Amino acid sequence: MSYTALYRKFRPGEFGEVKGQDHIVTTLKNQIKAERIGHAYLFCGTRGTGKTTIAKILAKAVNCESPVDGGPCNQCAMCKAISAGASMNVVEIDAASNNGVDNIREIRDEVQYSPTEGKYRVYIIDEVHMLSIGAFNALLKTLEEPPSYVMFILATTEAHKIPVTILSRCQRYDFKRITVETITDRLKELTERESIEVEEKALKYIAKVADGAMRDALSLLDQCISFYMGQKLTYENVLEVLGAVDTEVFSQMLRLIIDGDTLGCVNKLDEIILLGRDLAQFVTDFTWYLRNLMLVKSSDTAEEMLDMSAERLAALKEEAKMVELETLMRYIRVMSELGNQIRYATGKRVLVEVAFIKLTKPAMENDLGSLVNRISDLEKKVKDGVPVKMMPEAATNGAAREPERPVRKVLEPAVTEEIQQAVNNWDKVVMKLGPLVRASISEGKLTATGDNRLSIVFTEGVNFGAISRPDTVADIENAISDVIGKSVKLDVKLLESGQHFEDHFVEIRKKINIDNIEEEDF
Repeated sequence: MSYTALYRKFRPGEFGEVKGQDHIVTTLKNQIKAERIGHAYLFCGTRGTGKTTIAKILAKAVNCESPVDGGPCNQCAMCKAISAGASMNVVEIDAASNNGVDNIREIRDEVQYSPTEGKYRVYIIDEVHMLSIGAFNALLKTLEEPPSYVMFILATTEAHKIPVTILSRCQRYDFKRITVETITDRLKELTERESIEVEEKALKYIAKVADGAMRDALSLLDQCISFYMGQKLTYENVLEVLGAVDTEVFSQMLRLIIDGDTLGCVNKLDEIILLGRDLAQFVTDFTWYLRNLMLVKSSDTAEEMLDMSAERLAALKEEAKMVELETLMRYIRVMSELGNQIRYATGKRVLVEVAFIKLTKPAMENDLGSLVNRISDLEKKVKDGVPVKMMPEAATNGAAREPERPVRKVLEPAVTEEIQQAVNNWDKVVMKLGPLVRASISEGKLTATGDNRLSIVFTEGVNFGAISRPDTVADIENAISDVIGKSVKLDVKLLESGQHFEDHFVEIRKKINIDNIEEEDF
């Protein structure tokens, strides 16, 4: 007799055997008991969550001669025929390979004839989102007003691709991902029935890797059992078959990252690769390890959320004290980005090595998380008494530095006559300034205010704001000093509303030829 895969051998044949979808099972059983059966159902959810399985059980239940508590009896001729795939009343269609208009037209022709046995003719269309637009349009009218003896069950993993006109004519049921606990319990039940000796820790890991899909879990279990046929299936065996890494390695890797030991991380990665572990799986598992560490760090009740031994939880709590929460979040961000990149990359090893260099050398990145990481490293070094060498200014991330102002010779203060000399030679002063400063300063008026002070007064705020900036004032003072050879203090003022210039104020525009200056600049 040929071997039957576990996921086929133990496919549920009645509602009571379905795990993790109680909200759907209860609703369908109540509909059957109350004889409120719909004509079109849409089952949505990720792979391996029981969509097709429940569709077949529903097809048996509505055709069963002696239903039991809203489910099939699995004893009558109709139940046995449907289970064996020999009934003409249940038609399964794979929309991925039968997605044309002609395929749907065949259904439209068939539904005109009532079933020769049983109550309903059931059409199960799997991966219905693969139908063409023409096929959806051909299905629409039949789906809206089918004969009383016809039922459609549409199954899909991508409900967003189905036209709203189809969605509005179906009862929609969303299948949840099955929890790790539920999958583990089911695997334990099946291994006991098969008389297979297996560690519970191994089953939990398989359930975790299955990511909410019961079918995937059964396929992985089948693979592990085949590799270690006749032996006890241990946690280490499962890690070896699935190319995964033990959590102890993650702990060692984390400590190397915290210490900034890049070479140690690369060497540890070499060991993982030599053991034949899958790098993509390693990245995923290490990201989850960091996530668990973050939960322990941020919550006092994390043990309620984490399914692990007391020893492992104690080790996590110890490691949580070694790293800041912001640093952990940065680690998770880098590893998550790596997880997205590594799926389609050819040089997976290089990508992983680059990621670990980023983790151990936060100076390579300029984001806030890296800055916090670098500060934490410095604080740790200072606390441990390690000398900290300042980074040369030229190496600070290539940041642009403002040009240093030349050291000027200290000049004697100007007297009133020299201030007036500056006013008289204002065109020479302005020529030493930039074009934007020249344009703004030309709208002001000058006056000597005694001692070594000179004032520029404006009547409106825009030009006053441009000239009154400290760096601009310093540039103008330097330009005046270059012309007269003495130091001058410049005051920039704004006339208040209603005030007027005094007679002794000199209009700057008359002291310089702005038109000539602008021609020279442009």
